[in-house]
Amino acid sequence: MTALLPRIELESAPHPTAAVIWLHGLGADGNDFAGLVPELDLEGCPPIRFVFPHAPSIPVTLNSGYIMPAWYDILGLNLVDRQDAPGIQKSERAITALIEHEVARGIPYERIVLAGFSQGCAMALHTGLRLPHRLAGIMALSGYLPLADRFATERMQANAQTPVFMAHGTQDPVVVLARGESSRDALAAMGHPVQWHTYPMQHAVHPREIADIAAFLKQVLDDAAPTVAHHV
Repeated sequence: MTALLPRIELESAPHPTAAVIWLHGLGADGNDFAGLVPELDLEGCPPIRFVFPHAPSIPVTLNSGYIMPAWYDILGLNLVDRQDAPGIQKSERAITALIEHEVARGIPYERIVLAGFSQGCAMALHTGLRLPHRLAGIMALSGYLPLADRFATERMQANAQTPVFMAHGTQDPVVVLARGESSRDALAAMGHPVQWHTYPMQHAVHPREIADIAAFLKQVLDDAAPTVAHHV
């Protein structure tokens, strides 16, 4: 059994019936986006449990082996020529365990949104689209689709029609805009319903993006009442 990652949990109201698991970027931790929750206009949304896990600290090759929180190793500036497949898959298992934990606490898969920024975005796309259970949505902020060459054979039909919110800064020097656009195009070519947004920013979060995130959460979480299991 995979041990659960340490995490911060915030509830928008008591007795949550939906969850958002939000993955931070390289060198950050779960606190990075926890402060964003009060800025989200969640009126009309069900009570949501926000889960902000902390990635383990590992040596990062691109940063001269410096040990920092990371979902996987970064082997080069290009991001996609050489990728840390074992590291990505290890984090995939850890993130899937968090999803299963929410299900065990009574929130069904189809009421869970998987979100991430930068490296966390890469992990949200990688994990969410390989999950054999349909999620409510995926939020992919300022990142890219990792291991794209094997995506077509590894993706699961369960999330083929799951809404994907993708956002990117037009002046991003860390994950360049073209990297996000190519990931968008790869997903769209396979029929994934991508909602693409750009903002005049670098590797960050834009105020208009915060409003768009809230609108996306309302869209994917407010369209159905919580699923209740009926036992005959």
